Amino acid sequence: MLPKHSKMPAIKDSHIVKIAVEYVDNTPQMFPQLIEFDQRQPLSAIIQNLCSSWGIPDAESYALQFDGINYVTEKNRNEVKNGTVLKLRFSPSKTTNDILEKLRSGTDDEKVSELKELQVLSADNTFALEFIKEQGLRLIIALIEDTDCEERILDLALCSFVQLMEHGTISWDILEPSFIMRNVAFINGPSKPEIIQSALSILENIVQSSNKYALVEKEITLETLLKLLRDASRTQVQQNAIALLNALFIKADDTKRRLLAATLGSKQYRSVINSVITPSMGAEMAHQLYVLQTLTLGLLEQRMKTAMDVQDQDAQEKIKELRRIAFEADGVDPMPDVTARRQHGSSYSSHYKKLGFKCDINPAQDFFETPPGTLALDCMIYFARNYTQSYTKVVHENSCRADEHECPFGRTSIELVKMLCDIFRIGESPSEQGQEFYPMFFTHDHPFEEFFCICIVVLNKTWKDMRATTEDFVKVFSVVREQIVRSIVGRPASLEDFKAKIHTFTYNTITTLRQQERTSREECESTASAIVSLKKKITPEIRALIKEQRLGYLIVGTRFCKYSGGKRERDKYWYVRLSPNHKVIHYGDCDEKTVPTLEELSNKLPVIDIRQMLVGKECPHMKEMRSKKASTPLGFSLVPESSEQPTLDFIAPDEATFNYWTDGINALLGQPMTSKQQEEDFETLLSMEIKLRLLDTEGVDISKDPPAIPAEPENYDFCFDS
Repeated sequence: MLPKHSKMPAIKDSHIVKIAVEYVDNTPQMFPQLIEFDQRQPLSAIIQNLCSSWGIPDAESYALQFDGINYVTEKNRNEVKNGTVLKLRFSPSKTTNDILEKLRSGTDDEKVSELKELQVLSADNTFALEFIKEQGLRLIIALIEDTDCEERILDLALCSFVQLMEHGTISWDILEPSFIMRNVAFINGPSKPEIIQSALSILENIVQSSNKYALVEKEITLETLLKLLRDASRTQVQQNAIALLNALFIKADDTKRRLLAATLGSKQYRSVINSVITPSMGAEMAHQLYVLQTLTLGLLEQRMKTAMDVQDQDAQEKIKELRRIAFEADGVDPMPDVTARRQHGSSYSSHYKKLGFKCDINPAQDFFETPPGTLALDCMIYFARNYTQSYTKVVHENSCRADEHECPFGRTSIELVKMLCDIFRIGESPSEQGQEFYPMFFTHDHPFEEFFCICIVVLNKTWKDMRATTEDFVKVFSVVREQIVRSIVGRPASLEDFKAKIHTFTYNTITTLRQQERTSREECESTASAIVSLKKKITPEIRALIKEQRLGYLIVGTRFCKYSGGKRERDKYWYVRLSPNHKVIHYGDCDEKTVPTLEELSNKLPVIDIRQMLVGKECPHMKEMRSKKASTPLGFSLVPESSEQPTLDFIAPDEATFNYWTDGINALLGQPMTSKQQEEDFETLLSMEIKLRLLDTEGVDISKDPPAIPAEPENYDFCFDS
């Protein structure tokens, strides 16, 4: 029984949160209100109470808005948490009608004012739906098509149009040719950079998502886009120009793609592309250059997947040319007559054997495997024609050797091309998150073939340095692959830079690096019982240190790309960070470069309200990505306790970010950190700590097993003085 004067503790109602509401105009007499927001009460009733308190009539014309731009709706009201600050403003319907009225009959200054507000509000899906429903989009299109429209109005109208269409509620197929041609005119004619930027974005979306892309393809020339890249005063214009170029590339048939790639590969156009590659370029520009590189290298896929046809006369002539260049001084076949050739078939066979083909009787069979298919033959003949001296040197150095250490040019060339296709992922579609491109591939009209020519010389030298035989084939290619991979780290600016760098990674250098790494690993994996015991003792400290680092990473926060309908929204980002007390996850919209503070991130998710974390294909938002060949392993979702509250969905920009965030969330939820990165960090830190603690034992042999404990003495008389 409770004491007479005691009271039962108040039971907290989880459906009620305490918030503040401001009047949007900040009218002096309209003081902010502190209210209890009941999630079970209709929004209309809450708004009615607020309007009554402020003495505002017609409450149905008002709505609540988050601190950003999004309206509070029945779908997202669960995002209202304790401490949230909302604003009371005109509803989407009322605001839409006011904007449309001014756009139809207002002065130019009034139109500019309304379009500025429209540009901001259009980012909210609730408002955009209402505006489109009231035929607002048609009015914006009419403004854009009006040739007498003021430039400042036109600029804002184009921006608003892009914002409204990005919600994906209206198909791009509704656009008429007149509207498309109007945007083409903006690009072809003298226009403000802001107008060109929006027009490029519109045309890119038409190419990607409309059946009218052929009209854009016909009217927008490569010369126009490259002129924009060369002359544009804004990086955003250059970025959108490359995005449109990529979209046209993807939609074009194979013939047009090859013509486009050949034009881009010419010297004058390469210099234009290279001019936009700067150390200060943004993430979106890097992504567009990555896509362009992937698409151009992707043209090699057809040859890579095409096995040689024995009836292919051109391919047969290339094989013969390889023999002529290597073994005939003038490169001219002295036996053009068929009968003469048959009589000398055996000598040809010996030449093909010296060239290093597996099948010296019919070398065409060496190109049956795909990959690399006929692409290998293309690279070999390119090397022979353009670097004849190096080619003949490689062939003769090996064909004239009397021992078993010769490096078979044909077989190694085919395997090298296969390996290069794997390293650069030839034939794979561009990923939504990819940003890894190599500037050196924009410096030559035949970059892949040139890259091969550098690597085949390095391979031959490595083979000699290793004194390898054909039995060491796999070992040699393991070293060569490492030489190439280590050399492209840091993205060499040119093929010459790559050539200089790979020559520093000799076989001896690679061996030394491997030995250092192996020694470090062996020390870490030591099985001595004393070391095992020490590891066991300090493991909790290392785990705690990793956990602290992961939580610190979450406190700093990360900028994530936004996705809508399974598609990446260009230049749309949101920022997420953990509060210093590890209790709340703050998130909200941001731009590409600014790092918002906790106070600027209006949305919150208490850690205690997180039920679980889903990763990869288990995430609900990954269902939309699967059909788009997206990289699903980088997605994860936070599932709130309340089933009415939507999940918080992420797609990490890279594997490291994914590992750090998933480890950090698991740590917050009291779950073990399970990422591969966590294990690598643990092994690295454990190894370092072991080495530091064993510094004083340097030179002392630590036996695998501790010495045996001696038997007890018969008596302990020796402990006393006699």
